[in-house]
Amino acid sequence: MSLRIEATITARDLDVSLEVGEGEIVAILGPNGAGKSSLLSMIAGILRPDTGRASLGADVLFDLARGTWQPAHARGTALLAQDPLLFPRLSVVDNVAFGPRSAGRSRSEARAAAMTWLAAVDAVELAAARPSRLSGGQAQRVAIARALAAEPRLLLLDEPMAALDITVVPAMRQVLRRVLAGRTAIIVTHDVLDALLLADRVVVMERGRIAEEGPTRIILTRPRSTFGADIAGLNLVRGTSAGGAVRTPAGATVAGLSEQSVPEGMAAVAVFSPSSVGVYVEPPAGSPRNVFASTIRELEPRGAQVRVRTDDLSADVTLPVVAELDLAPGRQVFLVVKASEVSIYPA
Repeated sequence: MSLRIEATITARDLDVSLEVGEGEIVAILGPNGAGKSSLLSMIAGILRPDTGRASLGADVLFDLARGTWQPAHARGTALLAQDPLLFPRLSVVDNVAFGPRSAGRSRSEARAAAMTWLAAVDAVELAAARPSRLSGGQAQRVAIARALAAEPRLLLLDEPMAALDITVVPAMRQVLRRVLAGRTAIIVTHDVLDALLLADRVVVMERGRIAEEGPTRIILTRPRSTFGADIAGLNLVRGTSAGGAVRTPAGATVAGLSEQSVPEGMAAVAVFSPSSVGVYVEPPAGSPRNVFASTIRELEPRGAQVRVRTDDLSADVTLPVVAELDLAPGRQVFLVVKASEVSIYPA
């Protein structure tokens, strides 16, 4: 069942427009406060936007210009959050059977459906247990089964693995990969691995807007948003195209190579890997085209390397280099990157 939504919430500075095709799984990534959970809440009917329209298939979920608003229970959506929110006084099987029972199915039919979904998430042996006896991973499996047992037309998952112990996340990811196949779903996550393994398409949100969207491979190799560059581990500089370089609003330029023609004055980005950045404590000799004076903000150990984060960019250096140059937060440095290591493309 395809989804279309256009909506705004003035108080949250949220303005989004999103389409999800039938049978498509979309992962929404973005920093905290970007509006990801608010988007799911509007689709689910928990949060009412100020303006907008949303439809699921041929059904209009809301059309505020015409006064249309379907209540949450009538939308055919299921929202799964970090907290499983299982009914504490019901057994696992009765928790999962709740949706079918609410839809009018007999107790025996509902329990049979519940057992089918518990089998799908490898949790049949938990059927008689109470939620208080479950581990975090077990409870989330049951919550997934309960959501699917309601036979939603659209499944909404809001950071479903964020509260789980890291040791159970891979298994939970495999469960989701199996049960989501062929379903229309939106999953909000901070983990790029979720997007890689679960989603057909990635949407990146920043400051209440959709900053970019596309196949995960494209987002990771040619990001156009700050968050997209962060999750890909790349440096990204925004500005306008100027003579084979990107000129920033502050007047700095980053020279690079363009795989496609970028007209003068067009919004553009320069992207390059931290591993291609050299770090100097004195102005470098010669005349390299890309030299940036900056201040070290943080040193982040990464195995045999250290990620040097400055006010503007990041560089990867070895531990001996850190010791030799006496690098530390607050130190002034010069960052150098060859133009041949920089990719420039439209923003």
